[in-house]
Amino acid sequence: MTILIYFVTFIIIAAILFYLLGYSYLFSGISKTYLKGKMSAHIDDGKFFSYNVIAADNPIPWEKDSEYNKISLPKNIVDDLHHSNTASFLVVKNGKIIHEQYWNGYNELSKTNSFSMAKAVTVMLLGKAIEEGKISSVDDRFTDYFPEFKNKEFAENLTLKNLAQMESGLNWQEDYKNPFLPNAKVYYGRSLIKATFSRKFKQHPGERFEYQSGSTQLLGFAVRKAVNQTLASYLSEKIWTPLGMEQDAEWSTDESGMEKTYCCIHSTTRDFAKLGQMFLNDGKAGDQQILNLDFVNQMRTPTEKSDEIYGMGFWINYDNPIKHYYFLGLQGQYIIMVPEHNIVIVRTGSFNNLPKSDRGRPDQVRFLVNETVSLFTK
Repeated sequence: MTILIYFVTFIIIAAILFYLLGYSYLFSGISKTYLKGKMSAHIDDGKFFSYNVIAADNPIPWEKDSEYNKISLPKNIVDDLHHSNTASFLVVKNGKIIHEQYWNGYNELSKTNSFSMAKAVTVMLLGKAIEEGKISSVDDRFTDYFPEFKNKEFAENLTLKNLAQMESGLNWQEDYKNPFLPNAKVYYGRSLIKATFSRKFKQHPGERFEYQSGSTQLLGFAVRKAVNQTLASYLSEKIWTPLGMEQDAEWSTDESGMEKTYCCIHSTTRDFAKLGQMFLNDGKAGDQQILNLDFVNQMRTPTEKSDEIYGMGFWINYDNPIKHYYFLGLQGQYIIMVPEHNIVIVRTGSFNNLPKSDRGRPDQVRFLVNETVSLFTK
């Protein structure tokens, strides 16, 4: 009995300390991971968070290629996908699905977490807001939308372009394992604005590339303020519905209803592929220009500060013999565009230890591009 009393007392004291020190979000994290049998955030955790619906109001089914699923994946691709705990693998060639495969109980209706692939979607919404005159340009200062940042050292000249290109100068350590660092706080905490606006800046914007979820979350705040509606509804109206997405998607939010713009769009593999196809089509769906071509080109142009591996929301590999650029999310979520061969590759799954020996880019992406193109262009 005495031991039980000590244990309960310890738990109560620990809970009070966590709360006073600003770590109360850890209880949410524990309930959504360890108590669900998971060790970290996972592709099926959308149901544990509040969300805004991204409505698909004009579903248009994918057309299938005449060779749909007639070409079997070779052993090296299958082994790689199995080893990395893949949920889905889909290939679109010339605007038609030529290969589609699911594992571990997933299927074409399964909605999984985009993780950081949503960063590029947030940048797309920036482009749309500029096109509609709701934002003047990528060179708008963040303080135009949130004047209080004028009081932060280094932040006065922060632009939306700095945020989109990951050159903000924000003091933010991008760590997915340490529960006491900001990524865990924005993922499991109650208030995105408190978690991000409390951060300081460590250097002048535009000086250095540093990939940070906090930068894209700040960008999301500016875009949402400019469009004056939820970003999920704006995405539905301007991109999701015009692209003919087949299913509604969900965008995870904090308790205020603000979208986690650095991550967390839960959608199907087929609908993820439509985002990739739009970029292969230079921002179009059919004859309709969904996203301005000049802005599309800005997104997929690598920056000097990133050592030519990142543009605005996209990871880029133009030094590979088969050039490609892609949406990238934690645990190996990819939407890969291969313009030369008019191919889109989508891979979803759960694997925390993907090698990144190629200047921070996942080795698996380059492997899948080279092997998939070889297979489907014979």
